Amino acid sequence: MAGLAKGLWDERRGGGDERRRPGWAARLPTDPARRQLVIGWAVVLVAAAAVCLLNVLGFTQGGRGRVGEHVVYEGSSWLAIALLAWLPWAALQGAKTWSWGLRLVAHLAAALVFSLLHVGLFILFRAAAFGVLGQPYDPVGAVGAYRYEVWKDLLAYAMFAGCYGMVGLVEAVRPTQPAAPAPPSPALPSEDLFDIRDGARLVRVRLDEILAVSSAGNYAQFHLRDGRRPMMRSSLAALAAELGPRGFVRTHRSWLVNAQAVRGLTPEGSGDYAVALDEHQTAPLSRRYPQALRRLRAPAAS
Repeated sequence: MAGLAKGLWDERRGGGDERRRPGWAARLPTDPARRQLVIGWAVVLVAAAAVCLLNVLGFTQGGRGRVGEHVVYEGSSWLAIALLAWLPWAALQGAKTWSWGLRLVAHLAAALVFSLLHVGLFILFRAAAFGVLGQPYDPVGAVGAYRYEVWKDLLAYAMFAGCYGMVGLVEAVRPTQPAAPAPPSPALPSEDLFDIRDGARLVRVRLDEILAVSSAGNYAQFHLRDGRRPMMRSSLAALAAELGPRGFVRTHRSWLVNAQAVRGLTPEGSGDYAVALDEHQTAPLSRRYPQALRRLRAPAAS
């Protein structure tokens, strides 16, 4: 059994790098408002727990009541705060575009709601806890002491709202990681695209949209499937060197043809052919380019 336990421990320790979970900071939301809520809520709960613990220690050391009673009193108050700590954040978010006067009114209303709910919840929690413990509890007396509780709740609300505000300020100046560059679209890899440039003008097309390229003096004219005929200042020889490895064939001293676009070959006598590219576009194939004929016959026959 000891050997089995040691083996499992070694396996877990050896694979720790692969199964290690990301740190708590990496699990936080990326949205600034949600980060403010999560971080601020955590700070509020820790601060409230510290205050409740100090109250329990103070009451018990002073000899005022039993430890269990004070734990119930302070624990019920902390649990109610844990359920209501989002209210100051909600008021901050809802009124952040309002004027200062309207913000003050909104926070005052939210603070009163916070106080009423806080008192109501901890009365319910205490009644339930003391009922389980079999000890008497007077909820009416707790309601009668609300005037004392409301001032504490208003102060607590102000502190909680200030905590959220400080977290928001820290988040606003926190440096953010630059966004990772988006991966290239698998539908349009760069090797399947071609830029037809004419001075400052750019026409970016897919290679399968180019049926053929013909020479036009100092320019090359691209014959596209959609009927467009953009021009580019370039020699046909330079384009043949660039597009040849990408499936284009020199069929004539003035023509470059996309081999994948060929639909048929028609003899025209003396060894020349007409290359059908679509129902409206053809290109010449000269007998001076026998390699092109062999190349185009293969896909046409297949």
